[in-house]
Amino acid sequence: MEVVTFGETMLLFNPESNGPLRYVHNFNKSIGGADSNVAIALARLGHEAGWFSKLGNDEFGRYIQNTIRGEGVDVSRVRFTNEANTGLLFKERFSGENPNVYYYRKDSAASKLSIEDLDTDYIKKTKIIHITGITPALSKSVRDLVFEVLTIAKENNVTISFDPNIRLKLWTLEEAKPVLLEIAKMSDIIFPGKEEGEMLLGISNEKEIASKFIEMGCKIASVKLGENGCYIADKDNEVYVEGYKVNPVDTVGAGDGFTAGFLSGILRNLSLKECGKLGNGVGAMATLVQGDMEGYPYLDQLMTFMGNKKVIDR
Repeated sequence: MEVVTFGETMLLFNPESNGPLRYVHNFNKSIGGADSNVAIALARLGHEAGWFSKLGNDEFGRYIQNTIRGEGVDVSRVRFTNEANTGLLFKERFSGENPNVYYYRKDSAASKLSIEDLDTDYIKKTKIIHITGITPALSKSVRDLVFEVLTIAKENNVTISFDPNIRLKLWTLEEAKPVLLEIAKMSDIIFPGKEEGEMLLGISNEKEIASKFIEMGCKIASVKLGENGCYIADKDNEVYVEGYKVNPVDTVGAGDGFTAGFLSGILRNLSLKECGKLGNGVGAMATLVQGDMEGYPYLDQLMTFMGNKKVIDR
């Protein structure tokens, strides 16, 4: 694999109409998970990506595995359990606002992941291991697994990619902060949003956020600025990369798309600016349709969107 990631993917119920869920009667079924989002987006861009987790031995778990596998992602290390159910996720929509998210994931199958489920060779042989800050929030056993993966990656010179992805519905900032900062210190590439940088570091300026993470040991810090693009820095360079102007339909999954596009650039040995352009492009396209991962482009679609390839539409 070029990139391996792991964590919880849930069955996602997307409402067909706006308004409080008590008045919504019809939903579309899909999947939602930051880690699998990154893997799917990378696979569509032409990379070998793997994802592992633990799913309930139920129809929802089988649907998630089949869907991710159908996107070209390796799921050979996924485990199933009879001891817990697959997690669920409902979205609630109001016009002109980001959707509310309701989780039904406490004691889910993914929260039962542990070091015993880990194939260490799978980690040793990948180029990049991508971790999100959602995964260590699931349970203590999953948190132990995260740090075991980090240790294996460090010992085998595997590049560590980290998106803090703070989810305060899963744990408090006081619980999250020391864990996420410890992961950041072990990471090579970090993808904080500007608000996440402020929560973790008490700094609101993107340049200072990136500088602080580089001081902590990260080789590259890419601060996501939403529609304004991103600010990227390493120890020798810094660059702002302008975002793409779109009319978003659903912003969920845009940050994961950015990460995938950026990592695609890293795998292609592109400059920081070109990595940022790819990230901004995938992130922008992710917002054009409803759903977490449905809008991620294939490489030729991304090149057309970015203006690098002429479109022939008739």
